[in-house]
Amino acid sequence: MNPNQPSIQNKQSSQLKGFVFKTLLLIVIVFLLDFTIGTTLKYFYFKQESGFLYRTTYAIEKTKAEVLIFGSSRASRHYNPNIFSNRIHLSCYNVGHDGNFILYQYAVLSAVLKRYHPKLIVLDITRGDFAIRQNDYERLSALLPYYSEHSEIRPIVQLKSPYEAFKTLSFIYPYNSLLFSIAVGNAEFNKQKMKDINGYVPIEKIWNGSMATADSLPNYPMDSIKINTYQSFINDCVSNNIKLVIVCSPYLFKTTNPDNTINLAKAIALKSHIPFHDFSTDTIFVNKNQLFADSIHLNNGGATIFSNKIVDKILPF
Repeated sequence: MNPNQPSIQNKQSSQLKGFVFKTLLLIVIVFLLDFTIGTTLKYFYFKQESGFLYRTTYAIEKTKAEVLIFGSSRASRHYNPNIFSNRIHLSCYNVGHDGNFILYQYAVLSAVLKRYHPKLIVLDITRGDFAIRQNDYERLSALLPYYSEHSEIRPIVQLKSPYEAFKTLSFIYPYNSLLFSIAVGNAEFNKQKMKDINGYVPIEKIWNGSMATADSLPNYPMDSIKINTYQSFINDCVSNNIKLVIVCSPYLFKTTNPDNTINLAKAIALKSHIPFHDFSTDTIFVNKNQLFADSIHLNNGGATIFSNKIVDKILPF
């Protein structure tokens, strides 16, 4: 028997214990850092009182408006809730969110319906809304701060990737792409900026670009998940006795081809007996640069005209 064998074994055992201790210590440090930084970011995220991140929180957790307007930036720029409230005599809030489409909108609807049932919902659909675009799934990161507290939105967030349930175990992960936005949202100058009008963000400028006809691919492939989500949005409104109106709001330019999304969205809506109003080629707006801020967004003057047009379609209510 080697007389040095016990000492070698003791040394190896000591080294193993040291390695385990250092590994556990590293895990504890990483956890504490993740917890501390993540909870700090969460505090400042939900401390915001204005801006687009705050409007997301207000839409998901706070609004009790009788009329809600859903959609992308075209919704938040095209529908003035005050016009709806003054003419329909119901409270109204615009939950439109820049760069997010039917997947995001259905998640917000699910959160809203868990709290209360609006009387009327207007859903704005855009050209190409059902197109296959991975970027639309990446943009669901806007919902990550609400993942832990809102089980109803988790199935939508998990469409972002197969690993979201594991990533969200991190306290930092829901906020790691929002650092700058959180900082700006808590800055004093941001709090003093002109506030939105019940979620409506008016644009006070006039398009001065060249006039043209927009191109639209006639047969772009469509995403079945988005189409099914759109149908679910309709079904949830119907089953909860919420009046739903679906709209494609104005564009500055006509397209050279009919849009697949608009055609299918209209067919699905009408099959479910939901009114669908397509203003995408309406002559009141097409090529009227004085009503637009850019080629896809109405300015405040155009939004005023359009909001009244939609209310005309809805009344009597």
